[in-house]
Amino acid sequence: MKKKVIILKNIRKNFGTLKVLENITCEFREKTFYAILGESGTGKTTLINILGLLDTSYNGTYLLNNINVLDSHNKSLTLNKSAKIGFVFQDYQLLQNMTALENVMIPMLLNNEIKRKNRRDLAIRLLKKVGLEDRKDHYPKELSGGEQQRVAIARALANNPEIILADEPTGNLDKKNETAIFELLKNISQDGKCVIIVSHSLNITNYADYIYKLQNGKIFGEKNENS
Repeated sequence: MKKKVIILKNIRKNFGTLKVLENITCEFREKTFYAILGESGTGKTTLINILGLLDTSYNGTYLLNNINVLDSHNKSLTLNKSAKIGFVFQDYQLLQNMTALENVMIPMLLNNEIKRKNRRDLAIRLLKKVGLEDRKDHYPKELSGGEQQRVAIARALANNPEIILADEPTGNLDKKNETAIFELLKNISQDGKCVIIVSHSLNITNYADYIYKLQNGKIFGEKNENS
């Protein structure tokens, strides 16, 4: 049985009188690729922000490895979220004055478990994993959109997190690069990570193991038999 890494119970989130999420109850396991689908305004980004510990102003229970993240005694969990969760963004968020290699090394600066002398070699291995070892000394402006997103994925893996969260990671890419990114994320999940993707693209249904759909603030889930 695959380990549960995230359990949400009755998560409720309002913006004023607007109910964005209503009694969201779901779970996410290791070694599994999840897709979260839904039309604009259904709460997908709100949910991904909650999952990523970027938003804690909600009601309900969020268990990360069976630890309640809202418990005042577990504040250190939020401070150390980078060690558990890696983020991938639609617009890549790479530093333009740094090379691909240097961008991948950035999260390691906050991780005392990775020695300074080992950072470069680890970053090179991660770039190799995403097929960009030969582009390590290039700056973002010298890379295509698909290559920049691969660098961003390598950066998300820098601290060996249990969970990868991606909000519309292929929103700026063409179909060919989109497929390549989904295939890469699928492989990462098979390596043991819990990968959670918010996407408008139905192409993701060819890769996700499990699909959650948000509609009117409620969530519906089903195992994907087509992946």
